[in-house]
Amino acid sequence: MDTSSSAFIKHREIHFVELHPDPNQAQTAALLLADVEGVQRVEPQTPTLLHVSYDLLKVSLEQIESGLTEVGLHIDNRLIYRLKRALYYYTEEIERANRGCRRGDSNCTRKIFANRYRNMTHGCHDQRPEHWRRYL
Repeated sequence: MDTSSSAFIKHREIHFVELHPDPNQAQTAALLLADVEGVQRVEPQTPTLLHVSYDLLKVSLEQIESGLTEVGLHIDNRLIYRLKRALYYYTEEIERANRGCRRGDSNCTRKIFANRYRNMTHGCHDQRPEHWRRYL
């Protein structure tokens, strides 16, 4: 079974809801996904529409979208988008299983988003050194 690697490059659209504290969720998502392994291209088309291209053998749409929702972005859940996502999730899971990439691999997108969150500057960090945190 010799398939070219371009067959595993997927091009998808991610739609976000319009009513959200962040009016430009697509741009925020693009900045988050820029460092994710397997994501090749991310282009915000509108404030609520994001085009993403990724290598299916490294990351799936389900992993990308679950990471975005865990960060606090709201993906549009209208019926047509839920149906499309369900179809994409199913077909990608089958393709990955056929190539030996099982669900729950160590290449988890959640870890990538957690590392990004840990390295961001925000008020949730404890400024004390690690040995002081364990001391108290």
